[in-house]
Amino acid sequence: MSFKSLTRTTLHSLTTATKARFFFSTKPNNPHVPVSFSHNNKSQSQYRKQISLANILQKYGFSPSQLHGFISKNHFLLNSNLHDLERSLCVLLSFEITQKSLVSLINDCPAVLNFQFLEKWQMGVSRFQDLGVSSLFVRNFLELSKRFHIDPDGAFETLKVLKGLGFSEGTVRRVLEGFPMVVLMNEGAILMRIEFLCGIGISREGVDRILYFFPEILGFGVEDRLKPLLDEFRDWGFTEDVIRKEIVKEPRFLSMELGELSRCIELLKTLKCREAIKYKIFSEGAFRAGFEVKRRVDCLCKLGLIRREAFKVLWMEPRVITYEIENIEEKIDFLVHRMKCNAGCLVEVPEFLGVNFHKQIVPRYNVIEYLRGKGGLASEVGLKDLIKSSRLRFYNLYVKPYPECEKIFGRFSGGQVKSKHPAGLWKLFKPPSYPQSENDVNNMKSFMESLV
Repeated sequence: MSFKSLTRTTLHSLTTATKARFFFSTKPNNPHVPVSFSHNNKSQSQYRKQISLANILQKYGFSPSQLHGFISKNHFLLNSNLHDLERSLCVLLSFEITQKSLVSLINDCPAVLNFQFLEKWQMGVSRFQDLGVSSLFVRNFLELSKRFHIDPDGAFETLKVLKGLGFSEGTVRRVLEGFPMVVLMNEGAILMRIEFLCGIGISREGVDRILYFFPEILGFGVEDRLKPLLDEFRDWGFTEDVIRKEIVKEPRFLSMELGELSRCIELLKTLKCREAIKYKIFSEGAFRAGFEVKRRVDCLCKLGLIRREAFKVLWMEPRVITYEIENIEEKIDFLVHRMKCNAGCLVEVPEFLGVNFHKQIVPRYNVIEYLRGKGGLASEVGLKDLIKSSRLRFYNLYVKPYPECEKIFGRFSGGQVKSKHPAGLWKLFKPPSYPQSENDVNNMKSFMESLV
């Protein structure tokens, strides 16, 4: 009996086919269970179709880790025409959608791969692109139109309404991109929101600005959301003029929930901090200060705290209200991903958000990590010890005994503290000297003799 040797290419092909077959199988592989010949052929055909579908999806941006879950959840794709499916993907790419947005769209709404649907919308999307809208709008709009069965004519009716109300092209684009659900609204519903804004004294230019920066306002109810919110602003003693100016300046004031501003202002009234910090918090008025508290609370909640904890952190460390959102996000990202601590630690050590990130947090953490790696720590250093120790105490405990840590720490390097004043400034504080005359000397002698 003769045996044919298998080449490396043949072995690789067999291994790949076996792995693909195992990867896409949805049934356990049991060799002891007898299977009919026809069923076996059907299974093999199904596996081949799964592999072909996976190859097409991978070609258009799907990663191998996404394929099995996506195909398992959308079995209807296996019964579709793979040629039409690939044509659908080509049409989607012709809309200038980025590959990342394309994968996201198909994951969220796989029904959008219907070729007849895309063929009908191909001309409509090109008309929208003439307005200069972004690929984000095209992606959102395709998902909405498939889910809610919107035809191109209905969408362009909404577009005509927005243009007919006198909004600039830039605002129309922003509304379509930021709030695509506007295509489901009729003209009366849109006019109701605009009349509310005009009713509190906001000019047409102001309304245009509000819709440009906060198009989501079109989704808020007038009677159940906007009017009660305005009443809450008035109840705190803010005049119509202040409310109007602040809303035009920062339209996201209207995104506040009912009662949210009240809780923020009550927090501000109970703050216990230095006058300099309080002055900075209220520098633009109590109305704006309340909104800044709301923004910080939302940021902390997004990064892992609950609302009660977020308010507690701001009350214990008021300096956070004066810091930029990016600064807070940078610190918490470092805390969670680099220091491997839970965001809930901020409730116990809120000072972490109040100290300087680059001058205090990073150098101290680097020193402790270096000593931990060398086994130079007698006991574990917690977040509280890391942050609450004074600079001099931290230097004497963890840096001074280890000369190699001075370069890592960067402060008090070489045992010298840099002077805060330029050289020669002491001369300005030296008292002036005056020449002494002979009469002055005689007067001093006479005075001293009188004392004796």
